Amino acid sequence: MEFLQLKYFQTVARLEHITKAAKELNVSQPSLSNSIQRLENRLGMPLFERHGRQIKLNAFGKTYLRRVEQAFLELEEAERELSDMAGLEHGVVSIAVSLPYVLPTLLKQFLTLHPHVRIIQRQLGSAAEIRSELENAEIDFCISSTPVAGPDIEWLTLAEEDLCLTVPKGHRFASRKSIALREAADEPFISLSARTNFREITDAFCRQAGFEPHVAFELEEVSAIQTLVEMGLGITFTLPLSLGNRALNPGTVQLQITEPRCQRTFGIAWNRKHYLSQAALHFREFAVEFFGGH
Repeated sequence: MEFLQLKYFQTVARLEHITKAAKELNVSQPSLSNSIQRLENRLGMPLFERHGRQIKLNAFGKTYLRRVEQAFLELEEAERELSDMAGLEHGVVSIAVSLPYVLPTLLKQFLTLHPHVRIIQRQLGSAAEIRSELENAEIDFCISSTPVAGPDIEWLTLAEEDLCLTVPKGHRFASRKSIALREAADEPFISLSARTNFREITDAFCRQAGFEPHVAFELEEVSAIQTLVEMGLGITFTLPLSLGNRALNPGTVQLQITEPRCQRTFGIAWNRKHYLSQAALHFREFAVEFFGGH
């Protein structure tokens, strides 16, 4: 059985269309069809249901695809192990971070110590997306304010912190030190996208306080959110740790939320079955020290 034959099968199974698969693989349609037919002949059973030009995986095909994908994943893991033999200085770390402002400071300090390590950041939103990426070994770590659970996922608590409410300096709440969240029920909120994990958390706290937040602006960039707050266009939820130096900005004020208790636990998650390079192991150790120091 040829490696290329399995790649052809995987592509056809994903697209369920011979013509599209042939175009993606840059091979002729007859050649691709013959390759799939030879594979089925070797296995002694059909892998697809065919209705004219339509092609769809059958039960045998779904089972076989699962095993093929596991085999390819093992090969990818082997390549990672081999590349890691070059040592820490040439490693790659892939991460997802769902905490506003944490990533730049965290990476700056880590890369100061290990300047040749390459960091790949994945843009993920919901907890379900994060869990899926970890389970499929598409990222090494996730640093999140919501624990990530799964049969093969490890979770390590890094720190605990209370959310605060950030308001413009000229706001009617700006002279106060604290606030009950229900008092902000009529305020315009400036928030992250509804698909993000942090937004899910803050919306839930608002509902716990008895109201649905009025989101005046929904943005993808956290820095843009803080800029709009400074301009007096609304208020937002923030985590003091993740604000970094921006917490000292004279254009905004951070208020402690007294009711309900809006506390989040930061943690780092990884897949225990996924091979972690020396660079990734050093990054995890550094993240523990980074949050412990704050």
